[in-house]
Amino acid sequence: MSSLIERQLLERAAAVIPGTIYGHQNTSTHWPGAPQFFSRGEGAYIWDVNGKRYIDLLCSYGPILHGHHHPKVEEAVQRQMRLADCQNTPSPLIVDLAERMVSIVEHAQWAMFMKNGTDATTLALTVARAATGRNKILVAEGAYHGAAPWCTPSLHGVAPADRAHLIYYRYNDIASIDQALAEAGNDLAGIIASPFRHDAGLVQELVNPTFARHLRAQCDRNDALLILDEVRCGLRLAFGGSWQPLGVMPDLSAWSKALANGYPLSALLGNARARQAATEVFATGSFWFSAVPMAAALATLQVLEEEDGVARMHRSGSALVAGLLDQARVLGLPASVTGHPTMPYLCFEGEVDREMTTRFAQGCAQRGLYVHPRHNWFVSTAIDEKLLDEVLGITGEVMGGL
Repeated sequence: MSSLIERQLLERAAAVIPGTIYGHQNTSTHWPGAPQFFSRGEGAYIWDVNGKRYIDLLCSYGPILHGHHHPKVEEAVQRQMRLADCQNTPSPLIVDLAERMVSIVEHAQWAMFMKNGTDATTLALTVARAATGRNKILVAEGAYHGAAPWCTPSLHGVAPADRAHLIYYRYNDIASIDQALAEAGNDLAGIIASPFRHDAGLVQELVNPTFARHLRAQCDRNDALLILDEVRCGLRLAFGGSWQPLGVMPDLSAWSKALANGYPLSALLGNARARQAATEVFATGSFWFSAVPMAAALATLQVLEEEDGVARMHRSGSALVAGLLDQARVLGLPASVTGHPTMPYLCFEGEVDREMTTRFAQGCAQRGLYVHPRHNWFVSTAIDEKLLDEVLGITGEVMGGL
């Protein structure tokens, strides 16, 4: 049940904010009584406005990579904040960060910076069209690439013209790609794909390497650009690009979320083929060049490399997934955990409208663990072995109650 503090906040919000709290942060998709407002975070923990503490396995839907208020990131932020943030022209940090990103991501030869994932994916489509002089973009059915009219899940206020040049394919389905290519004909500008299929509310699906290579080959054959949407996965699947281990290099990649450990920043990275087009399109924003998030990003990347953070998250995530599946097996629960171990997704076979998953998330919250019933979770570097044992202690107790 909501507390008096939260009910008062919701009443005030309803009077001045459309829909009370809009977008993905409205907790109507969570569990009954889910906290709508949080007051603070520290390390692997978050506190709601009532003072209840939770172990955080949602990580603000992905941006928190090293836990809340990581000391090295906060030190860099405060140091830059004392100098300046938003200025008439960028600080030298924009050059430092562009060089760093290009050194990390194999396909990248240049970088541009924005604020949100939607900024980066939308600019990627614009650059692909500018580079090719064509219009058609292939997009996976049900994939989430942001909240602009061309990609928002809601069709309210979206004109047919906003999506007139999109052609849809099924993820990991080569035949559907070939059919979409035939429909695009000589007007193909690019193909956009996520590193794996992480559509909300559905079983996650890792990419088939053959499928990824087919996308690369077809873009080469059709003189089109391959765009990898790294907004959700970037820096969790690999230290460089998520498809680098597969040997598949995109022409453009869109980044955000974990890039600056919670500070607002996104990036578009590209290769030489897309450089001239990126120079010619007009892309800007009053806050795109702010220095503080760039300082946070440089520190985030340094911590990730120095502490071998990706490998640590892989180990923690793999242990979490194995523990969840073992608990379900012992109890005879028809559970599955899909997706990448650093971004796991739990569901139960045969449930209607996420009924069991919602009860599971609610039970976890009551015991001090925050997970989402309809969205993949995120493992941060702040989840150590002791905390993982605590997490599995809670999930085991909740599964027993199911």
